[in-house]
Amino acid sequence: MTPSGAARRAFQRKSSFAGNGNWRWKIIDQIREWGLPDRVVLGDAGYGDSTAFREELERRELKYAVGVLPQVGVWLKPPKIMPLKTTGKGRPPTASRYGNQRPITAQEAALQAKGWRTIRWREGSKGWLESRFWATRAQPSHRYQDGRPPGKEVWLLVEWPESEKSPTKYCLCDLPADYSLRRIVKLVKCRWKIEQDYHQLKEELGLDHYEGRSWQGWHHHVTMVMVAHAFLTLETLRSKKNFWVDPAEDAT
Repeated sequence: MTPSGAARRAFQRKSSFAGNGNWRWKIIDQIREWGLPDRVVLGDAGYGDSTAFREELERRELKYAVGVLPQVGVWLKPPKIMPLKTTGKGRPPTASRYGNQRPITAQEAALQAKGWRTIRWREGSKGWLESRFWATRAQPSHRYQDGRPPGKEVWLLVEWPESEKSPTKYCLCDLPADYSLRRIVKLVKCRWKIEQDYHQLKEELGLDHYEGRSWQGWHHHVTMVMVAHAFLTLETLRSKKNFWVDPAEDAT
């Protein structure tokens, strides 16, 4: 029996991990407290299209490469901020004014772009995986109409396979300005491993089989599934040459 809608909502209200998404930062902060080196954060548009999510990563000085929707607004050139006159009374104005300047959407930028390049990023079971890409430096324009200043300059990466009539994927990547297009693409495409692991967790190890109603039970189930996945991953890698994990003493 699966939890009813009312029971599920009650569970979410009680859980500290529900609501505004603070659980994401609790997990990231906890991992960093363990002393593990920082890595590039990858995510699809479900995460990346949130300006607040990207800004939290920037505040933590974490690099990222995340998907966004085609409608996300960007400045391809830094806009000129119009100075506001002060009256000499009260607090000085802090909002930015752009006059007649307007940002464009990521999709509009891609449709106007030239210099698309075919990039190979890894060899699959049926040969090399490749597609057409274009990238440029840009600044997100979230809520510019409310006087918000431009966002941090990042890479706007767009994928447009030759077989498609329009671009298919858009990403904002907070990566160094001197990164090559190939390097950016390879980093973004590392998400396939995350998706592969998630598929294995569900299909082979039963991540989605839990039907209880308690937080403790769900936490125990997910923990055991993750431990099983880590064990299988290490066992798979033991056979690779020069792998850093020593074989078990009783391994044959």
